[in-house]
Amino acid sequence: MSPLNQGVLAAEIPAPHIEYGQLGPMLLVFGVAVAGVLVEAFVGRTWRNTVQIPLAVLGLLGGFVWTIALAWRGTPFHVAAEGALGVDGPTLFLQGTILVLALVSLLLIVERRQSHFTAQASALPGSDAEQETMAAGITQTEVYPLMMFAVGGMLMFPASNDLLTMFVALEVLSLPLYLLCGLARRRRLLSQEAAVKYFLLGAFSSAFFLYGAALLYGYAGSVRLSVIAAQITRDAGSETLLLAGVALLSVGLLFKIGAVPFHMWKPDVYQGAPTPVTALMASCTLVSAFGALLRVYYVGLEKMEWDWRPAMWGVAILTMVIGAVIAITQTDIKRLLAYSSIAHAGFLLTGLVATSREGLSSTLFYLVAYGFTTIGAFAVVTMVRDSGGEAAHLSRWAGLGKRSPVVASVFAFFLLAFAGIPLTSGFTGKFAVFKAAIEGDATPLVVVGVLSSAIAAFFYVRVIVVMFFSEPEADGPTVVAAPATAAAVALGLTATVVLGVLPQPVLDLAGTATSQMFVR
Repeated sequence: MSPLNQGVLAAEIPAPHIEYGQLGPMLLVFGVAVAGVLVEAFVGRTWRNTVQIPLAVLGLLGGFVWTIALAWRGTPFHVAAEGALGVDGPTLFLQGTILVLALVSLLLIVERRQSHFTAQASALPGSDAEQETMAAGITQTEVYPLMMFAVGGMLMFPASNDLLTMFVALEVLSLPLYLLCGLARRRRLLSQEAAVKYFLLGAFSSAFFLYGAALLYGYAGSVRLSVIAAQITRDAGSETLLLAGVALLSVGLLFKIGAVPFHMWKPDVYQGAPTPVTALMASCTLVSAFGALLRVYYVGLEKMEWDWRPAMWGVAILTMVIGAVIAITQTDIKRLLAYSSIAHAGFLLTGLVATSREGLSSTLFYLVAYGFTTIGAFAVVTMVRDSGGEAAHLSRWAGLGKRSPVVASVFAFFLLAFAGIPLTSGFTGKFAVFKAAIEGDATPLVVVGVLSSAIAAFFYVRVIVVMFFSEPEADGPTVVAAPATAAAVALGLTATVVLGVLPQPVLDLAGTATSQMFVR
């Protein structure tokens, strides 16, 4: 091609238009992540921790303030970045939730990297344990840019307006998490095993997602959700490609939320990963993945709800029942919370099955409520420690109510919130999604949900009985309440109480967000 023809071709192709203001929160988080990588490369080891912590805090806090400003200004909701990303009410709500939960999770990660626990529990000055503590606080500062890249991917995932962008966001949020799962200082083999399992199963799920996107492209001639929805409305193309594409795409999305039968990674990864990383995954990743799930089904596949809704009924029932029943047999606190998370994913799916604006708003509220409660619960787990690290086995929690009544009472309150006891955020969230499901003609699903909640209450109460009605062991664990961890527990507790006693402002906020529905 001659230089003249090249110039003519370049003149005919318009420059891409990027709405930087609309994408500000994501760009800020990714910018901080890149800056964190540069800090790792050019700042001395002794100063990295000092630089990385304020950088990450400012990045998350700045992204949240930017998100609030976008929502407060009432900016017209539209697709941005040449149609790749949707900026609308639910997107901003989910992004704000992710940023707040990530900021609280960062408190746990900061405390973990600083290694206050080991310093307080083990070492005399100059001992090997103290030297290990100092080294851990310096050398593992790469956790901050990894976390920021993961959070950036989480912000992009529910905002993606086409399947290719969604796949990129899925990989951006997943790859750092695979690495973070293997960074535990203690029980390293278990942590690395969890990372490998998460990586291998995550790669399989990503392949399913990508193959499903390819089939939907073959059906609609586009990967944009609005084009796929329009093609379904016209009832054109191959029905086989459509159904197979939706099925494979759903596998990738359901894997990220840990729905049955794609849940097997969750207990192993939650148990093996460092507990602050587990808290990040259990809260922020769940919010992001459900946001993407809602966008795909409410925007791209809304017109074929009679095809996917029965399948979601089955997945929701299996997820609630299996998560609740298997949790009864667990003796490890983190595995118990993992199966609890699986059951809660089933409760959240009842909001998706409602296929209504009320179902969407109730799901958004549930994600906020569950996110704060689960971070608070995992924060308490990090505080209960013995000579081997965290006291994860349930038998080690015997008599904790006598050793440390405040910590045991707080953890019991979080468990009651998971069970859905009134005056907690868990009750309000379950009531909202169940009410939306009943209005959406899914009453049998709600009956299964109530029964599963009753089963789940058994193992939550069992932990409470062990803490308050068992005699403490002579060599029982101690409670190490470091400042940042205590702040994370306090924030989780406050949110759980407020969203249970005065939930209406957040319910109204979620309802307002859904009034600016996902961009078609």
